[in-house]
Amino acid sequence: MSKLVIVGTVAFDAIETPFGKTDKILGGAATFIGLAASHFNIDAAAVSIVGGDFPQKYLDLLSKKNIDISGIEIVKEGKTFFWSGKYHNDMNTRDTLVTELNTLADFKPVVPENYRNAEIVMLGNLHPIVQSSILDQMTKKPRLVILDTMNFWMDSALEDLHNVMKRVDVITINDEEARQLTGEYSLVVAARKIHTMGPKYVVIKKGEHGAFLFHEDQVFYAPALPLEAVFDPTGAGDTFAGGFAGYIAKTGITSFENMKNAVIYGSTLASFCVEKFGTERMENLKSLEVHNRLLQFRDLTKFDIKLP
Repeated sequence: MSKLVIVGTVAFDAIETPFGKTDKILGGAATFIGLAASHFNIDAAAVSIVGGDFPQKYLDLLSKKNIDISGIEIVKEGKTFFWSGKYHNDMNTRDTLVTELNTLADFKPVVPENYRNAEIVMLGNLHPIVQSSILDQMTKKPRLVILDTMNFWMDSALEDLHNVMKRVDVITINDEEARQLTGEYSLVVAARKIHTMGPKYVVIKKGEHGAFLFHEDQVFYAPALPLEAVFDPTGAGDTFAGGFAGYIAKTGITSFENMKNAVIYGSTLASFCVEKFGTERMENLKSLEVHNRLLQFRDLTKFDIKLP
């Protein structure tokens, strides 16, 4: 089993979807990644920043999930990062209503001393310079560095993004972001171009249409599990990344074949995340539920091709 360092936001979200709306609730990339990774009973630490307004009960939740929170800085006089968004009827598009960086504006992450030798590093969606600063603190080269990013950084910090991409092994982005990053419409061509930017493995998420994994000339596709209702897609991509990183950390195997399983585990956990608002579903998710849904995934994709 490998140590896992998780870097990203621990935050407040306020969400509106066709199914309802919430006031400020627990959110943030590192939160969703951590809750997903906790299902693998690994040695994981979260690196983030919050303000004095962040409830102790949320920190306790992460601790109870076996996530080391010594790397979460608490700025007593500051406020926690806050994001508010409204989803359209298709649940694939959304409008950002409010973004308050607050303490995140001056975030200088510090990796806990006993995690600077971690084998797996999961760089959640943050400024590429902040992501690079994490790698600078590692005392040895991690076996696998996974990077998540978004179109905002492609618009505002593209050179910094290219610099950190040279240092990672896996990148996870959605199809729209892959096209923006490369200028290519074909995801196969886009993945090939991303390989030349540094990452050896490219995961392209397609939301309700599943995810692709690319490595050199190899391609793997995992469908998304058909769900009766999607209440809130917020955090689904981070939950996917947490499941992916957690499975790799648990098994300690970084091959393409093992990453296929990691993609399936990530997709399975993400399918739970969207069933309730915020982190609610992930907070109480049982291992038996995950096991049963993995069986559903197997049945969904397992077939024998009858050749003539």
